[in-house]
Amino acid sequence: MGIVSEKVTFKGALGDELAARLDRPDGPARAYALFAHCFTCSKDIFAAARIAGALADRGIAVLRFDFTGLGMSGGDFANTNFSSNVADLVAAADFLRETYEAPDILIGHSLGGAAVLRAADEIPEASAVATIGAPADAAHVAQNFGDKISEINESGEAEVELSGRTFRIKKPFLDDIEEHTQQDHIGKLKKALLIFHAPRDEQVSIDDAAKIFIAAKHPKSFVSLDNADHLLRRREDAVYVADVLCAWAQRYVRYAEPAAKPVADEGDVTVTETGAGKFQQRVQAGKHVFLADEPEEMGGMSTGPAPYDWLLAGLGACTSMTVRMYADRKKWPLKGVSVRLTHKKVHEKDCEDCEENPGAKLDVMTREISFIGGLDDDQRAKLLEIADKCPVHRTLESKVRIETALAQRD
Repeated sequence: MGIVSEKVTFKGALGDELAARLDRPDGPARAYALFAHCFTCSKDIFAAARIAGALADRGIAVLRFDFTGLGMSGGDFANTNFSSNVADLVAAADFLRETYEAPDILIGHSLGGAAVLRAADEIPEASAVATIGAPADAAHVAQNFGDKISEINESGEAEVELSGRTFRIKKPFLDDIEEHTQQDHIGKLKKALLIFHAPRDEQVSIDDAAKIFIAAKHPKSFVSLDNADHLLRRREDAVYVADVLCAWAQRYVRYAEPAAKPVADEGDVTVTETGAGKFQQRVQAGKHVFLADEPEEMGGMSTGPAPYDWLLAGLGACTSMTVRMYADRKKWPLKGVSVRLTHKKVHEKDCEDCEENPGAKLDVMTREISFIGGLDDDQRAKLLEIADKCPVHRTLESKVRIETALAQRD
């Protein structure tokens, strides 16, 4: 299923414009979820983007937003506190309800997890709550302030450095988080609860997960994230959370049945921007759907092969298939084929247009083929010759004409 990521805005609890992003399937959504990011983070933090994208790919639309004073949202962070974060969450749920559909699932990361536990009572449509690395009480966040706490209490505020950035923390913030003890509140949740936590989480102890679990009533579940870090920086950890969350939510969320989508004809390929990240593309080839992207060092998210990787993959697959068909027809003992390919550009010394274009370069694809099986030297040489006859190889070496036209608007 392809996904669409669109920017939206809504009014926060303090009246400021909050920046948000709705990641949704490119067809009808089966359910809606609301995601609360970690303390002083933003909606675009790696884990939030990965989880939202993975859920959207499975039919669940996700609204993630920047709390007041953070990310692209308006307002002054120094004037916020845990209570205003909870109120921002309720405002986000109101926006979803009025514009799309009320959220069925609430998801919170770190302090955002504590916030969704508190906000759940005020979002009656939500039947499932999931926390990721969440503290048992909001006051846990004060440990990030270190020796600045005394200055905040004495002077009323202080500049605190968090994750390489400086934030102004006021005393009302400390007073507010001290007032929010969660234990009794969690026990009255009356919603399905799923707790994700890494045993080696260095920011929030696994003991906090135990406190939340003990305080909650059934139905409740706990999932260990093994050696994941607190921010879920590794792609596989974020996708694992999304996979488990989707499977778990099916028991508690009444999914809408998605409308059947037409399948493209064989041979037709459609490439569409997903809106996730800078370069991610949804590729549909016949009934097959996959992603293309650029590496992270090029500004992408590395969620799929880059365009030239797909080009090499096409040549490699065609080479292997062509060799296989020939060997089978000859009944040769070929047990396996492996093709390794690379691509580079080199200066062309003998090109026809060198005088007009002295800086011309030639694309060179290097193909290294391994044949596995009891083949003799003549058979291997013949298969190497056959590899050059694969259709994609011939297409790449022929004069290709690409015709481009403007699509008709619906």
